[in-house]
Amino acid sequence: MNSIERPDDFQQRRQHLQGLSDEELHSRFWELVDQIVAPLIEEARTHTSPSIERSVLLRMGFSSIEANDLVNQMGKRNLLAHGAGRIILELAKTNNLSIREAGLGLLDGKYWERLPL
Repeated sequence: MNSIERPDDFQQRRQHLQGLSDEELHSRFWELVDQIVAPLIEEARTHTSPSIERSVLLRMGFSSIEANDLVNQMGKRNLLAHGAGRIILELAKTNNLSIREAGLGLLDGKYWERLPL
């Protein structure tokens, strides 16, 4: 595999960072990370799918059948944009339930009117 060797311009490219302390470099690094990740976070906030929501619920301890049923019920109620996991987590917190109790309660038809949206 032939490749063109890149000229070594490291010294030139680092000039704007040369006078920074370790603490300032550390802060600059995290500022740049925040800039890079911000569009990804916004995309995650505004876009979801049933498969993503099922995946979240699986990681919260629900079986695939339970996760699928919860996502289907939330989809019928146009709630998926709120995040299935977040809905169950908030329901559990506000009603002093475990996450599992909250999710299974929704499957049994309970708590839908109590959802903190």
